[in-house]
Amino acid sequence: MTEATATPAKKRVGNATFHDNKGDLFASYDVNDFEVPQGRDEVWRFISLRRLRGLHNGKFAEQTDAQVDIKAPAEVTVEEVSRDDERLKSVTAPTDRIAAQAWTSMPHASIVTIPANADLAEPIVITTTGAGLDNTTFAGLHIEAGESSRATVIVQYTGSGTHADNVNFNIGDNAHINVVVDGEWNNDAVHVGAQSIVVGRDAVLRHTVATFGGEVVRNTPRVKYAGTGGDAELNGVYYADDGQYIENRLLVDHNHPYCRSNVLYKGALQGDKDSKLPDARTCWVGDVLIRSNASGTETYEANRNIVLTDGARADAIPNLEIETGDIPGAGHAATVGRFDEEQLFYLKSRGIPDGEARRLIVRGFFNEVLNRIPVESVREELINRVSGELEQVNL
Repeated sequence: MTEATATPAKKRVGNATFHDNKGDLFASYDVNDFEVPQGRDEVWRFISLRRLRGLHNGKFAEQTDAQVDIKAPAEVTVEEVSRDDERLKSVTAPTDRIAAQAWTSMPHASIVTIPANADLAEPIVITTTGAGLDNTTFAGLHIEAGESSRATVIVQYTGSGTHADNVNFNIGDNAHINVVVDGEWNNDAVHVGAQSIVVGRDAVLRHTVATFGGEVVRNTPRVKYAGTGGDAELNGVYYADDGQYIENRLLVDHNHPYCRSNVLYKGALQGDKDSKLPDARTCWVGDVLIRSNASGTETYEANRNIVLTDGARADAIPNLEIETGDIPGAGHAATVGRFDEEQLFYLKSRGIPDGEARRLIVRGFFNEVLNRIPVESVREELINRVSGELEQVNL
């Protein structure tokens, strides 16, 4: 007779977590299930926790109701529900303490339902307005896209205040959904936003994040698939001035075979070494996981950053975790640098002044991403915003 042996319990080593990979992070809807983040924790190591105004440890300013306005075509259903509504849990639960705090503290949530087979001629526009510098708000949004639907969803942020939210998408089979997240906060706003996205069988997601405002902004989109043939593109642009911190930390979890993903984020930074404000700072962390059952996966991710002046720092960390070799292609790249000297020389040789040549290079740098936005008015607004930022810097 042999004696059964128990599997040894996993032990936590340093800041490590108990999960096997980045797609299996601990998740919970209860903020009390998470430890208070510390500066050495991997997922918080770039951000200054003291600038989060207590979102991470529960010591935030007075809470008030979030101001969320939703404008949608007549075919779309918009509901205000309690956080106990089971439809809100059709995607992954929060995987960090601030996202769980937003879930626990939100007084209600909004569900936006796009009917199956709908082809919306006008975008759904969801606008969150900050409640003011001394106020904290929490919100939850859930967008349910029915099978074979086609729609564009614009999520806008404006104003001042401290805000955390969960914005989740459940994209049905064969649907085609464009998402634009436009962060035009005032420069004294703090926003920590979590997004959980499920892409159905043969569904298409085109997701763009644009961040130009805010004192501290942290976006964490997480994408996984609900069947074969899913196609996700995640694009982003960000522009940081002195005193601003912008972080984009994303995950694409290839958990089904024959799915595709492509990630392209671009950022520019302009600091002021004589300013009393903190340096302009950005951080991009791109995680792509290809699980052992995800044969036939095609994926590529890239992050490009231009540092325009002194007093600025960009961190770029691509991570590719592959558990199967049965894939046609997977790769990643990241760069942080100054201007392309060859491009600059070419433009100057054509008689274009140095400052204008540099602005043209930056506009072209961003336009590769911005031109992919399907809504012309939004695309033009963001292109003009880039031009406005460039006019304020001495290049």
